[in-house]
Amino acid sequence: METSARLLRLLSLLQMRREWPSRELAERLGVTTRTVRRDVEKLRGLGYPVHSSMGAAGGYRLGGEAALPPLLLDDDEAVAVVVGLRTAAGGTVEGIEEASLRALAKMEQVLPPRLRHRVSTLEHAVVAVPPHGGPVVESAVLTAISAAVRGREVLRFDYVDHHGDSSLRDVEPHRLVSWGRRWYLVGWDRGRADWRTFRVDRMRLRTPNGPRFPHREPPDGDVVAYLRRTMGFEMWPLRCRLRVHAPASDLTGRVDGVVTPVDARSCLLELPTDSFDMVAFTMALLDLDFEVESPPELARRLTTLSRRFAAAATPRTAARQSTADVPEPAPDR
Repeated sequence: METSARLLRLLSLLQMRREWPSRELAERLGVTTRTVRRDVEKLRGLGYPVHSSMGAAGGYRLGGEAALPPLLLDDDEAVAVVVGLRTAAGGTVEGIEEASLRALAKMEQVLPPRLRHRVSTLEHAVVAVPPHGGPVVESAVLTAISAAVRGREVLRFDYVDHHGDSSLRDVEPHRLVSWGRRWYLVGWDRGRADWRTFRVDRMRLRTPNGPRFPHREPPDGDVVAYLRRTMGFEMWPLRCRLRVHAPASDLTGRVDGVVTPVDARSCLLELPTDSFDMVAFTMALLDLDFEVESPPELARRLTTLSRRFAAAATPRTAARQSTADVPEPAPDR
């Protein structure tokens, strides 16, 4: 029996009756009395009040202050649970906030006093900001999709794409993905004989599921690599190519784009986007010198923005004069 599982079993036994002889506990757990003694010390180290009696027939009992079924967590595990529940409370799964708060309340009741104080302190200090108007999914839907992934059962669902068109899909589900504020399903679309990515909030599951399917190797050899290629770059309508006058290492990890070194002092940056203004914003945050290689529409948009910002930094009368003859470009795609 694994140590953590054995400790939980020991705690459960101590809850069952007032006092246990050491030898009987050892028999129940399939270990020696010395191992029982070491496990009891571990429980005490975690803050559980386990009392012992001396003598040949000595035994152990759990203190009255631990009347509720105990939960075995060390400090780091307790902190991880609180952070995870608080994060879930502000997430995109419908109804999960109330469940997360209930779970936190229950956890505080069953932890030993030392950990209970730490958890309570963290729980009251952390605030989760809920999404504003973003899509949410039901936990039952995520559970149903997860079961189909595990059981390798074909999912049948109605799907509404980004154009508003609805279609019936038969999909071999591979993985659920949480990306930003949305949930996605990656799977093999049988009707299109290709891998596809579906937004879960646009899916309406049909029952029952379809037949089981054999294992299929993931696209690009890895789902994450596939999503970075398709969702992180190829799905965007605009592609911008910039020469940045800085080493590639200065950009790595700071921007969602493809960075290619040119030499020790410059690199190429390819940015996918749906707005040239977002490219301008990104480059302003990077605070690095750069040149536009393509497309020319980006260069024209940056020229307009630069004039507008320069005018904003001058007195109002001069600003009106300097921008009066500047034509407004066509809207971005």
